[in-house]
Amino acid sequence: MRVGYIGLGIMGRPCVLNLLRAGHEVTVWARRPDTAAPLLEAGACWADTPAALASGVEVVVSNVSDTADVEAVLLGPDGVADGGRPGLVCVDMSTISPLGAREIARRLGERGIDFLDCPVSGGEVGAVQGTLTIMVGGRAEALEKARPVLQSMGRTITHIGDSGAGQVAKACNQIAVGVGVAAVAEVMKLAKACGVDPVPVRQALLGGFAQSRVLDIHGQRMIDDNYAPGFKAKLHLKDMGIVLDTAQSLGIRLPEAERVAGLIGQLVQEGGGELDSSAIARLIWAEN
Repeated sequence: MRVGYIGLGIMGRPCVLNLLRAGHEVTVWARRPDTAAPLLEAGACWADTPAALASGVEVVVSNVSDTADVEAVLLGPDGVADGGRPGLVCVDMSTISPLGAREIARRLGERGIDFLDCPVSGGEVGAVQGTLTIMVGGRAEALEKARPVLQSMGRTITHIGDSGAGQVAKACNQIAVGVGVAAVAEVMKLAKACGVDPVPVRQALLGGFAQSRVLDIHGQRMIDDNYAPGFKAKLHLKDMGIVLDTAQSLGIRLPEAERVAGLIGQLVQEGGGELDSSAIARLIWAEN
């Protein structure tokens, strides 16, 4: 298919490479043109604006930082909506507000453009390997049109429901990951306090009912004390803000999510925003 891709960061670059490997024709745009250089060498084309990018493709994929950025590239001046024709499908793989996703879908729908909110899980490793988990909100017909594009980037594609539903699933994912990281950090804290090596403890737990990818991947990070980012703390903090804002709008409390958001916020405040969010383990270990 003819695909446009907006946002060439830690997730976007490998996704574009996977699209090219799958045989799609890919045109790219980013705020910093220099980020596109290796992708242009790999066969991608460059567009000067999101509008120009949208004019020649069937599917536009965006992967940017937050709700405001998605609105800017899709609906702002020289945005996708200015260049896209009816029948275009916009696939947004960013993590944004569920309410924001619904509003973007409504405004694009007025132009005859479909919008799929498609946040992902799997981090940089999943993007590189093309094994992302993709949670989809939007019309089923639009998903089927975009499915060959999504299959080039992800292994598990789940249609959650109408517009915004994908973002709800991602918010749930971020709670589970954050609380899981805190739990694994406490596991290792208890083991060490008891004078037991946490390495075989983790190995034993991986073979039982406590097994999880968080214990596997982030548990190893903690053992190695290596927090090179798979998912930066500053981005996880943004996502947890979405979680808590959504909960507040619904009149519910999520106490464990609140605690984890506080820990990630402390990590960022202390200068750890570029570290993987699992670095909150250091804060948990420092607590009495």
